[in-house]
Amino acid sequence: MKQIGALIFPCFELLDLYGPLQMFGMLRDDFELHLVAEKQGAVVSNQGPLSMATEAFDGRPGYDIILVPGGAGTRQEVHNQTLLAWLAGQADKAEYVLSVCTGSALLAKAGLLDGRRATTNKSAFAWVTDQGPNVDWQQKARWVEDGKFITASGVSAGMDMTLGALSKMLGEPVARDIERWCEYTWNDDPNEGRFAAHYGLG
Repeated sequence: MKQIGALIFPCFELLDLYGPLQMFGMLRDDFELHLVAEKQGAVVSNQGPLSMATEAFDGRPGYDIILVPGGAGTRQEVHNQTLLAWLAGQADKAEYVLSVCTGSALLAKAGLLDGRRATTNKSAFAWVTDQGPNVDWQQKARWVEDGKFITASGVSAGMDMTLGALSKMLGEPVARDIERWCEYTWNDDPNEGRFAAHYGLG
């Protein structure tokens, strides 16, 4: 069973986190989900509801999959050296590292995306790209895969990315099953970037 460490921090974006976890969590024989924060306890989301971190940075030594949401809190967390060091250490051991929205700013600031292709929320593109000047940022993409790193565009794109990741890990029929069980319409084209033009990108 693969262990998923989902990072949470103050003012993370709810759907960035729980959209992907919904998809992974429907395969309970394959994945075990853990919410991880700098310290155990309640963490407030950008929308207000609290989530409970059951594991802290100094807990489990490694996870098979790391999930990094975005949200307004990333503006502060790019300066959190403890968080960035934890990400760097975990990414070295993980099979996959996934980010949603401005979560890619944290990966970039930790130096994990240098020389790699990546994307992010188009509305925050300028700020995120400033966090990683050595990253090959893709303006027009729903999600981008480069080695073990898979980065999604804004918010809802995390669910499309997750189904794409599940297709890679377990096969497309499994991803299609999850799509149907969730009654979700999967945008399965990683290169689709309809929101880029609205922000003068791509």
